[in-house]
Amino acid sequence: MKTLKTKRLILRPFTYDDVDDFFEYCQMETVGPNAGWIVHKNKEFSRKIISSFIEKEDVLAIFHLQDQKVIGSVGLHKKINKQGVVQYEIGYVLSTPYEGRGLTTEAVKRVIEHGFIDLDLKEIIVCHFLENDKSRRVIEKCNFTYLRNIRYETLNFGIKESKLYSLKKENYTKMEEN
Repeated sequence: MKTLKTKRLILRPFTYDDVDDFFEYCQMETVGPNAGWIVHKNKEFSRKIISSFIEKEDVLAIFHLQDQKVIGSVGLHKKINKQGVVQYEIGYVLSTPYEGRGLTTEAVKRVIEHGFIDLDLKEIIVCHFLENDKSRRVIEKCNFTYLRNIRYETLNFGIKESKLYSLKKENYTKMEEN
């Protein structure tokens, strides 16, 4: 994905220079498990994850302009559902000390805009684990529509009960016109 900007953030591809900032928030018990992945135990593991982000080109670093550091990530992942339909799923994490400031919502809204305007996507999906109220609030602020509960396959914790949401381009366009 290309670099995107907001008032307080730069959303840009990860580089290996980000490993210290990335490891700083990925070692927090309050970050990875809420997104379905394990807490990072060392920088070498974090470096491997950054390598996969660089290779796949579907995750951006959330760079906080004021503090001049990477404080999270936001991704737009191409997936194929059980019916063989291509879908794009947004995912995000933020370093715990930066929560409650609207930064995740700011980043997610910018990626949604990129998806619908630059990539001409027709729909973006997102989900959150039932117990993850912080993620639910971001989803609501971004005007996604609840679809149904699902069983979501996590990276490290198996199946977790989750809520699935959708935002269609025509609904996004109507919101932007108002």
